[in-house]
Order: sequence, then C-alpha cells, then structure tokens
Amino acid sequence: MREGPYTPKGMDAARGTAESRDSRFDELYAEAKSTLGYGANNLRSVTERYREAYRDTLGRWHRLRDEVEVADRAPLSHGDKAADPAAAAEAGAEDARQRALRAEVERLTADLGRHQQELSKLELSVRSMENAWLFLERGDASLISEVSGSGLATDMQMRIVQAQEAERSRLAQEVHDGPAQALSNAIFQVEYIERVLNEDQRMAASELHFLREILRRELGEVRTFISQLRPPLLDELGLDGSIMDAVESMAALAGATVQTDLTAPTDGLTPTQQTAVLRIVQEALQNVRKHAASSRTVVSTRLESSNWLLEVSDDGRGFEVAAVAARGRRNFGLQFMRERAELVGAQFEVRSRPGGGTVVSLSIPVGEESE
Repeated sequence: MREGPYTPKGMDAARGTAESRDSRFDELYAEAKSTLGYGANNLRSVTERYREAYRDTLGRWHRLRDEVEVADRAPLSHGDKAADPAAAAEAGAEDARQRALRAEVERLTADLGRHQQELSKLELSVRSMENAWLFLERGDASLISEVSGSGLATDMQMRIVQAQEAERSRLAQEVHDGPAQALSNAIFQVEYIERVLNEDQRMAASELHFLREILRRELGEVRTFISQLRPPLLDELGLDGSIMDAVESMAALAGATVQTDLTAPTDGLTPTQQTAVLRIVQEALQNVRKHAASSRTVVSTRLESSNWLLEVSDDGRGFEVAAVAARGRRNFGLQFMRERAELVGAQFEVRSRPGGGTVVSLSIPVGEESE
C-alpha cells in the first residue's frame, strides 16, 4: 500500500528531499563565495607584485633623472679639448652617454605614466572584488538596497580613471606643442651654428648663448610635465605637504612670489577628494605661470560652515571668463579642473576680469549635510 504524503513516513521523506535541495543551494553559494575570494586574493597578490615592480622602475627613473640634472649643471669646457684628439673623443663619448641617459629618462617617463594608469585599474578591480565578496558573505538582505550606492561609488572611481587617461592625452598634446617643438627648433639652430662657427665666432657664441637659454627654459617645462605624471606625493607628504611641494616648484620655475595659508584640516577629505584638490592646485599654478604674469599668488584653504574651501588667487592680467568658457573643450586647463571637481561632488568657480587678477575656488562638502 502506497504511503500518503501526509503520513509520518511521507512527511519525513519530503523533509529529506527539501534538506537535500537546501544543502545543494548552500554548497553552490559557498562555492561562489570561495571562487570570488580566491580570485580576489590572487588579484591582490598580482597587484602587489605590480606595485613593487612600479616602485623599482620609479627608483631607477629618479636615479637617472638625478644624473641628467648633475650633468646639466656641469660647466662646459670644449675649448681646450678641440686641439686634443683624445680629449675630444672623451668629450664625444660623454655627450653620447648624456644623450642616451636623456632618451632613457624620456622612455621611462612614458612607461611610468602607462604603468601608473594600469596600477590604478588593478587596485580598483581588487576593491570591487573584495566588496563583492563582502556582499555575499554578510548575509544581510538589507545590503541589497546598498548595491546601487556601491555601484555609484565604483562608477565614480571608473570615471576618475578615465579622467586620468584624458589628462595624459592632454599632457601629450602640450608636450608635442611645447618642448617637442622647441627641441626641433633647437636642432635647426645647432645646424646654423655649425655653418657660421668658422666664419664668425662671435656670432656663433651669441647664438650658443641664446640656444642655452631656450633649452633651460624648455627643461623647466619638461620637469613640470614630469611632475604631473609622477604618482601623487599624498601618501608621503599629505595634502598640505603636496601643495607646498607644488608651490615650491612653481616659485622655482617662475621666480614668482607664492604665499600659502593652509588652515583647513585635511583628515576629513577622502583620498579621491585629496587627489582632486592637489591636481586642481597644480593646474591652477600652471595657468598662473603660463598666462597670468602676476607678481603675487596665494594658495589658501579654510573650513567654512560644512564646506572645505580651496582658493588659488593671483594679481595677474586676468581674462574674460565668459569668452574663455565659450571656447569649450579647447580650453583644456579649465575643463580639466572643472571635471576633477565634478568627479568628487564639489563646486568649482573661476572669477576673473581683464587686468583684475584671477581666483580659482573649490568647495567640497564635508559636514553632516554631505553624509
């Protein structure tokens, strides 16, 4: 006789089947968590090895750059060597070595920019996998409502990576239009000096002096670009220290007076916000150096109500804001700063008028209203 479903034996069989199904789901869910955790651990290990390789390459770049700078400061003395073949050969070998060093520094600069971008992507991927594992691990249904918020945060970080790629494209264009063009012109000038050297030594000496000044100026431009490609100094110096580093670089290159008044605490800013602040300070100072012709520049921070405020002001020639804004994306500097501000939910403003200086301001919500 067949047992009915509601007899004790039938109910025990049904419970066994249900428990078997539940066990299968538990095993699959546990396997999913294990797979995700294993992948996150492996990716974290690879990322750490990538970071170590990046640090090694960065150290090599610093050592080579220091060698180049030492060579640039060394006095030139080719006069006596021209009559001594051995000395001339030695000088030629040294020149070839310096050219090779500069070429290696340029190659490493490009490589480091690419590697930094790839490292950012790897770190973001690790965080995404760790967050996904935590989402599975916690077993809290309320977390489902947090997925959209978490997705927004990840999307924001992805946009920051994209902004970094756009920044590098902008720098590449500026290097092409600036130092690369200047070096091309310098080559033509060297050829001209070679032609007049035996005919008019006074003219050749004058041209050499002019060429040296051009190259010194362009070396400053190249160092500025390199400093922008370098990883942020935030971890080493903090935000205030990094701003001071940017200010000191600006003062050294432009020979201008730059004052600081950094009174706002920085511990309330997220790492992403601090990166945005530093990049905006660097870009604003670059604009001052290139365009403002100012005698005094001030970089200040302060807390005002629930906002963290940054201002970079100068007493330079100023400009018509509406006219510059009408140029749209061709005005890379202002566009870059505005996009950086938008990525961290900050307000960005530029106030200026011809002959009246310029004020670049950034306002980041940090109080309870922003939480």
